Amino acid sequence: MHAQCQNSCSQPNTTAQLSLPAPAKLNLMLHIVGQRADGYHLLETLFQFLDYADTLHFNPRNDGQIILHTQIAGVPHDDNLIVRAARLLQQHTDTGQGADIWLDKKLPVGGGIGGGSSNAATTLVGLNHLWSTKQTLESLAQLGLSLGADVPVFVMGKAAFAQGVGEKLQPLELPEPWYIVAVPPVSISTAKVFSDKCLTRDTPLTNIRTVLKQSGHNDCQAVVEKRYPDVRNALILLNKYVEARLTGTGSCIFGSLQNKKQAVNIATQISESLPSFVAQGANTSMLHRELQNLTEN
Repeated sequence: MHAQCQNSCSQPNTTAQLSLPAPAKLNLMLHIVGQRADGYHLLETLFQFLDYADTLHFNPRNDGQIILHTQIAGVPHDDNLIVRAARLLQQHTDTGQGADIWLDKKLPVGGGIGGGSSNAATTLVGLNHLWSTKQTLESLAQLGLSLGADVPVFVMGKAAFAQGVGEKLQPLELPEPWYIVAVPPVSISTAKVFSDKCLTRDTPLTNIRTVLKQSGHNDCQAVVEKRYPDVRNALILLNKYVEARLTGTGSCIFGSLQNKKQAVNIATQISESLPSFVAQGANTSMLHRELQNLTEN
């Protein structure tokens, strides 16, 4: 029932000084309303977090080195968003501190549920705490935007209606249903989806009230279905049990259920042909709930 990611993961030799989750998110809708002169797409999207996450472990270093001890297949060490986020915070705060970092990888790569962006956000927030660099969340979110459009929502940690390239966030309180998230066996490049000539780029602007009433749609879904038969077949299968939708640029698809038992039942029925996981929606991310526990204790 559970989908796992392939990585060569080395665990910390000693107990990590700080361990924090990097949770998944869902785009409950995703409208593309235009495109800027620099090529970035203008979006309207509704983010909600899932109680399902990677975990990052941090130990401080005094020599300024950033060492990610977990290798991700196909991603060079210095290109990993975790390393880039850590170095960005170093440069911005002019700190001489470094970090040893380990990653327990649970979220699928290229799944549209925010794995890399969430890792980057947890790195910014976690090292800001570990190094006592005293940056505000707003400052960290602005830093994170240079790493990816989804990073700010993970830094801020609240379910939100997002506009612009994803950085203009209006926090929301949404229902927190249970979700089944199916994971087709394909990793999707966001850049390829956004560069597809058939992508709709002129969906009319809307507002929060309309989105909450009508729920919206995902403009990327038609392109992804056309380019990736595995995703199209997964949607056909999951739609037999629950209304299914693509999250972000995919490849993960999801359906909303009233309770965990219903979601687990569907996951069991599709398990032979389609990996999946079950998780509850969350308006406050696991990362921020854990940080709250740290500050209170």
